[in-house]
Amino acid sequence: MTESSSAVFLSYASQDAEAAQRICEALRAAGIQVWFDKSELRGGDAWDTSIRKQIKTCALFLPVISHNTHDRVEGYFRLEWKLGVDRSHLISPDQAFLLPVVIDDTRDDDERVPDRFREVQWTRLPAGETPPAFVERVQRLLSADVAPMRERARSTDGAIASRAPGARGVTTLRTRALYGALAAAILLALGYLGTERLNGAKQSVPSAASIAVLPLANESGEASQQYFSDGISEDLITALGHFPGLKVIGRSSAFMFRDSKEDSRSIGAKLGVAHLLEGSVRKAGDMIRVSAELINTADGSMQWSDRYDRPYKDLFALQDEITHAVAEALKAKLLPGAQAEAQTDRPPGGSLEAYNALLQGRFYFFRGTEADYRKAIEYYTQATQLDSRYALAWAEMSVTWSWLAGEFLGGASAQDAYAEARKTADRALDLAPNLVQTHISRGFVLLSADFDWHGAEAEFRRAMDLAPNDSGAKLYLGLQLAAFGRVDEAINLAREALTSEPLDDRVYGELANYFSGLNRLDEAEQAIRKAIEIRPAAATYHMRHTIIEIQRGNAQAALEAAQRETPGGYGDAALALARQIGNDRSAADASLKTLIERDADTMAYQIAETYALRGDADSTVEWLDRAWTNRDNGLQALLYDGLLSRYRSDLRFAALCRKIGLPVPGDAAAH
Repeated sequence: MTESSSAVFLSYASQDAEAAQRICEALRAAGIQVWFDKSELRGGDAWDTSIRKQIKTCALFLPVISHNTHDRVEGYFRLEWKLGVDRSHLISPDQAFLLPVVIDDTRDDDERVPDRFREVQWTRLPAGETPPAFVERVQRLLSADVAPMRERARSTDGAIASRAPGARGVTTLRTRALYGALAAAILLALGYLGTERLNGAKQSVPSAASIAVLPLANESGEASQQYFSDGISEDLITALGHFPGLKVIGRSSAFMFRDSKEDSRSIGAKLGVAHLLEGSVRKAGDMIRVSAELINTADGSMQWSDRYDRPYKDLFALQDEITHAVAEALKAKLLPGAQAEAQTDRPPGGSLEAYNALLQGRFYFFRGTEADYRKAIEYYTQATQLDSRYALAWAEMSVTWSWLAGEFLGGASAQDAYAEARKTADRALDLAPNLVQTHISRGFVLLSADFDWHGAEAEFRRAMDLAPNDSGAKLYLGLQLAAFGRVDEAINLAREALTSEPLDDRVYGELANYFSGLNRLDEAEQAIRKAIEIRPAAATYHMRHTIIEIQRGNAQAALEAAQRETPGGYGDAALALARQIGNDRSAADASLKTLIERDADTMAYQIAETYALRGDADSTVEWLDRAWTNRDNGLQALLYDGLLSRYRSDLRFAALCRKIGLPVPGDAAAH
């Protein structure tokens, strides 16, 4: 923009002249040149010559959007908007030019504004009232020595696809402790069926000291660098979570809004936060550029923004600088005297290469396929080779081994993977006994592989001692308590976890299991529909819906739900279960035969459930024993599985509980 002036062109409908005047006066008071046509000169050669020249040479184009612009299908401001959009196509994508402002409650999906306007974030200035933060932002954008902030593009494509796939069996709650924040945020039920009833919270205004870090956009020009921008976002979540009194939304929920078209107010309402931190990351060679801005979700106004250009070797210092800058922007009113604890996600030796390998491991872990888990393990291994004392990398590697074994492997290969999980968890715990993630990783192995219920509980409780608000620790402890029949306590822990992860589909999946086990089927259905709404293609969710409809005796609804389950073992299991309560016995027999032939090593527990529906007690117990031999973590639901309830008085069921180490139903001494 070497030929541009430093002026701001203000474009508005004549009905909005008063609001536009306020914006103009606020900018001019700060010494900013504003082209603002109060003479209402419109049309003809004079207008054409003057306006075209101004739009061609201005530094920023500021369209004023309102109900008035929506209602007017024709107006000269629309020609101005077209000229501004045409000019924007000639400008580099990293150079801000379009700066839309909204002076009322017009939605940012208004069909009567140019698509180009909807690709950038709107700033809300009610009735044209212009706060100092917005003026400062314009000054920064016009500054010759600080390049403009990127306006975050919003697109719904990929918002759900960025989520990790479904989890194996009943153990479906991937630890948030490895990536989440250490504080809670208020959950709002806006737009979601049954959320208030499920989590036991009332809709309320979000705490002023609350924030969500949206995934920073990868502007490196290479998709392969996505892991790096995600890693910076995750570390900001962790770092901000260390400030006492600041409520921070966890990764799973915040990352649901990757590239979202929703405005700040809508996102803030769904996450229950008063502030959003968003921006972009660009890594080019040995340099990093991070742009960040702090948004007030109540009105979309910007409270702080900055851009940082640093050498890659100064990455850790840069992260600290951004974290403290955001905290300073919040501190005066919200965090008086707050000081952050030291971050624990960095390698002890300060190796950037080890840290980079950790970030790549996390990136593949969250994609959640078998191949991605194996790729994640490669990167975690690389991180530990570069710094053998990197406890966090050892812990995250352990969790990945456990998920690989539980979701995708069976027999000897699963046991080999669990052996690696034990070894790496022990190494992590030896290195950092006061790091919350090391206790969660070891507890996960004890729960999933060893069925060491009391050992797992001790580890999860230790994790909660270290981080009382950690959602991962709460959810895993809930699984352990539910396995012992303490389902009400598990429900309470899941609800607590939702305060910092209000959009974690896996929490709702587990709530569906718990409610189903208590025969609270309406609540179970609400929970599973919520999980499906958040992530429609996740494995296990439609199978769980199938089970709820089976409990209701609704054969047709059960079959329809089963047919929506993902292909593979869970799809086979869902169909086999659903067809047992239908009238077609040949289809019921055939589907069970298919399940056994294809999935006996990984779905022994679901085969036992299928035989339970057939009323075959001998085969049910036989396959439960086989599930124990396979160390099938579906057995964690043994004491509250509604499909098995009729057999809990069977002496063989009691013997199996004793073998597994679970309390025997009706035996008070065992609790």
